[in-house]
Amino acid sequence: MAVNPTQTRVRKAAIRLFAKKGFHGVGIRELAQAAKVSPASLYHYIGSKEELLADIMWESLERLLSAAMLATTDVADPQEKLGRLVTLHVIAHAVQAKETAVVDNELRSLAPKLRRRVIDKRDTYEQLWAETIEQGAEAGVFRQDHDGLARKALLEMCSGVARWYSPKGEVKLDALASQFTDIALRSLGTSDAPPQPDLDRCRTIVKYTWGTHV
Repeated sequence: MAVNPTQTRVRKAAIRLFAKKGFHGVGIRELAQAAKVSPASLYHYIGSKEELLADIMWESLERLLSAAMLATTDVADPQEKLGRLVTLHVIAHAVQAKETAVVDNELRSLAPKLRRRVIDKRDTYEQLWAETIEQGAEAGVFRQDHDGLARKALLEMCSGVARWYSPKGEVKLDALASQFTDIALRSLGTSDAPPQPDLDRCRTIVKYTWGTHV
């Protein structure tokens, strides 16, 4: 199906504004002006502002899920698998900081029915992490205590990259992903030198999935 360029423009404008001002801080006229459409015609492309937010969040999580599955589908070793999940999550949040910030910060802005749809997609993604940590615990390479808490802590750590990472900073993205992978694996009890993530593969997947430069 061909992508409607006006709809794409509206969504990009919405992501930019929601990330900067918050969902409730953005009015329809402001969104229409940023997207270069009239306020009257805007609803033709978004349904409602809340539906637009839900679609942005769901589609972002779907991309993240698809990318994670692509990165880990051929990996049996739970340490390497978790390393790829961490690396992919960090890179995606670094290069798509505005989009991922909207996903991470605006769930409370959705009505229950729309929120449930987004939560279901988020839970499916996080289940990949949960299963990987469980596999590592069963294999004896991860500690078996607090696996649910560890998953939440690691996801929060990796998602935080969107708030502070800058490509102009001292830490380069590859080094950041490697360091976060090391922190994640060691926090789960990995005693030996953790395997290094496949950075090239993860970068390629992010570039392919989001159509962005990495």
